[in-house]
Amino acid sequence: MELTLGATTRPWNQWSFEAACKAIAQSGYTDVAPFNHEGAVPLNADSTPEDIATAREVCAAYNLDPSMLITGTKLELPTAEAVADYCKVIDVAAAAGVEWVMNCGCGNPDQYAAYNELFRQCAPYAADKGTKLTMKPHGGNGLTGKLMREVVEAVGHPNFSICYDPGNIVYYTKGEHRPESDVHDIKDHVGICIIKDCAVVDDKPDVHLLPGEGLVDFASVLGSLVDAGFRGPLYVECVGGTEWDDINDRAKRTHEYVTGIVEKLG
Repeated sequence: MELTLGATTRPWNQWSFEAACKAIAQSGYTDVAPFNHEGAVPLNADSTPEDIATAREVCAAYNLDPSMLITGTKLELPTAEAVADYCKVIDVAAAAGVEWVMNCGCGNPDQYAAYNELFRQCAPYAADKGTKLTMKPHGGNGLTGKLMREVVEAVGHPNFSICYDPGNIVYYTKGEHRPESDVHDIKDHVGICIIKDCAVVDDKPDVHLLPGEGLVDFASVLGSLVDAGFRGPLYVECVGGTEWDDINDRAKRTHEYVTGIVEKLG
């Protein structure tokens, strides 16, 4: 079994996007997902053609595919304005060669209907642009696999899927829900999986640790996804550490760890 293994730039968010890309490539990853750097995501709704060109040049310099992008929504706006704003993000992603446009769900129950309508309208637009929309759980409407399935069904478009984050299932439920069982409620609708662990000590969850050192059984979660037809990609989000050399060492060890698990999947 081979699955694309990329990394988000989150572990290196103290440094520039270019420095992060260099470290990611040197750690063995083929893909990069730009997260926040120096107060902003390198690619966003306000990115200019020059910004897009610069980001593409940085990725190309290190032979990385910028295949996923984290994005935000403006659900406080009227639907038409929120859709127009998100379509700008989709346009930027398409111009940058990004395949997966990821958002972090919705934490306000009063906005769940607006969230569903936003992506109901944006999903076909993204498909026309050659990009795929995906929701990453952060509590709220993504607290559990069951709730994520309800969102997928409400959006009702094949170009909208889930970016499953097993660490966040533990984090936002403080360990009450475990991804090894939770994933079965949503596994048929997962397009991406995040590699992020979580420990809970004294009722306090923590994701800043090396994958494999927390509560997540990645072999179980990935095995269930693969059995359901999942074929990646995977993105490492957290590895722990605060210093440059330590983070890079942890990124390399995580690459080896995940590669070892994937090789055993049938």
